[in-house]
Amino acid sequence: MQRIKSAMIKTAALVCVCATTFGVSACGSSSKGAGENDKTIQFWDDWTRHTNGSEFDKLVKSCAPEGYTIKRQSIATSDLLNNLTTAVKEDNGPDVAVIDNPMIPSAVDAALVAGGDETGLKATGYDANLEAPGIVNKVTYGVPLGGSNTLGLIYNPKIISEAGVDVSSIHDWDSLNKAIEAVVNSGHKGIAFSGISGEEGVFQFLPWFWGAKGDLKHPDSQARTDAQNLLAGWIKKGWAPKSATTDTQSAAWDLFLAGDYGFVEIGTWMQAEADKANAKMIPIPAKDGGVAPVPTGGEFAMVATHKKNAKEHYDKAVKVISCLSEPDKLFKVNNALSNLSAKKSVRSRQVKENAGLAQWEASIEKAQGRTSDLGLKYEETSASLSESLLNALNKQ
Repeated sequence: MQRIKSAMIKTAALVCVCATTFGVSACGSSSKGAGENDKTIQFWDDWTRHTNGSEFDKLVKSCAPEGYTIKRQSIATSDLLNNLTTAVKEDNGPDVAVIDNPMIPSAVDAALVAGGDETGLKATGYDANLEAPGIVNKVTYGVPLGGSNTLGLIYNPKIISEAGVDVSSIHDWDSLNKAIEAVVNSGHKGIAFSGISGEEGVFQFLPWFWGAKGDLKHPDSQARTDAQNLLAGWIKKGWAPKSATTDTQSAAWDLFLAGDYGFVEIGTWMQAEADKANAKMIPIPAKDGGVAPVPTGGEFAMVATHKKNAKEHYDKAVKVISCLSEPDKLFKVNNALSNLSAKKSVRSRQVKENAGLAQWEASIEKAQGRTSDLGLKYEETSASLSESLLNALNKQ
């Protein structure tokens, strides 16, 4: 394995947090571990809410080649890269590793995953902007199996109506602020969002940063100041909760579901719950008008690195990923995960059958990868944005 540059991977190499799923250790130190049976294909992902026997679990296992079985382990996102580091170091890793896209540069840098030039993995038919995080140094390392999610503004139609707001009039920050103010003046709460420390808060911050014409290559810019002032202003005026500095996206969503908030910044993955709550979605507006660029979220199916019998491991992994990427199967996988497909042909079918997901199509097609331009440097940039944002929010 090449020298590990990333601080995150350095730590991971020393500490293995053993997440257990289905009674099996997710760390590579097991005496049998990931390579315990030549007829078993090991599949690791971070979709912990999709447990054994779920629709997604069944779809994965249905892609076992004849004579093989797939053993799936679901590991918390915060633990998966640590566990993979230990397992690969011991040459005891899974065949398929599904990795959240901001972590891909670190996984590649640490040689935890093998490139398509070595494994034969191909990414065919995916939108270029949505496949981009899976390509490092012009080599394909993964495919966006989980589809893509992104961010928008979900609103409560009943509250919006009571406030006399016409959502079609929201086209820039000024008109959004007027709408939030009207909601608050009508006796309701304004907007919930997540400004928590770390990548989750940065993910929610990026539409405002990019919407102010920000560039991740130049994070210390007027765009950062403008975006921070917008969010901090909401807290200062009492339009957003002070808990935004510690609220996860799930916590912000729960505040909205309680029924008194007009707006919440949240992602595609909550659309099924939004449908149940009769909530609707509008794209996040840019500062001076139009739709703000939004970050892509979503996991990529990748081939974990092996030394012994590498070709056998790689061939098995590619067969499984290719099976799950077939149009009919991918349609079912993306629906099971409540994400829009990263393949336009599959996505078109989804939006025809699901009006809720159809609201997100334009945003997804214009979404940007967080690591696409910066690669491994994104980690440092993200940390800087997070620190600056929290400082601004905590002053309110």
